[in-house]
Amino acid sequence: MITLLAGLALVSTGAVQAGTIADDGRIRGRADAPITLVEYSDFTCGYCLKFFRDTLPRLQAKYIDTGKVKFVYRDYPRTDRGVGVDAAVAARCAGAQGRYWAMHDRLFTEGGRLETGAFKGFAKAIGLDQAAFGQCFDERRHLESIFQDRQEANRWGFHGTPGFILMYTAAGPTEKDPAVAIPGAFPFEAFAEEIDRMLSKKAPPS
Repeated sequence: MITLLAGLALVSTGAVQAGTIADDGRIRGRADAPITLVEYSDFTCGYCLKFFRDTLPRLQAKYIDTGKVKFVYRDYPRTDRGVGVDAAVAARCAGAQGRYWAMHDRLFTEGGRLETGAFKGFAKAIGLDQAAFGQCFDERRHLESIFQDRQEANRWGFHGTPGFILMYTAAGPTEKDPAVAIPGAFPFEAFAEEIDRMLSKKAPPS
């Protein structure tokens, strides 16, 4: 069941229960934060870049660093091949060396001006084992998981980027406490309003 409310969607059941999200290196914030925010994104998406530049730093300061929100990044390559997929692979290969967020931030810092030939240079710049990264990247590891993320986003009802899901960490979305789907790069204030509303309620038991 989806009910539209002020441009946002309340989703009673969805693709994933927040409590089942494993920490695979793509999580920022405390594991036990009461609220989970999931982003489905593409490193070549202009609106995703806008969120990274304008909104995420404010969310980080007010909610993630203070233990109120756990932030989870999920891949949503907009095409089946090309530089967006290559960027997702590069980030995952960096994650295999415990440097996912360093590569994530470097990719977005490039402002969408990405070329496949640049990724190994980024790996060197952030201090990765270049041979291990190169093998991972050339073998296209993690592709299956990357497209599984996209399928997950589709099950939530997203068919473009970025898309966001807000839900209680312990219980995930329920009929009583549905997840909030934010379909697009809404301003910080829209996220803050929904997060504050959820925080003002007692989080449901797991």
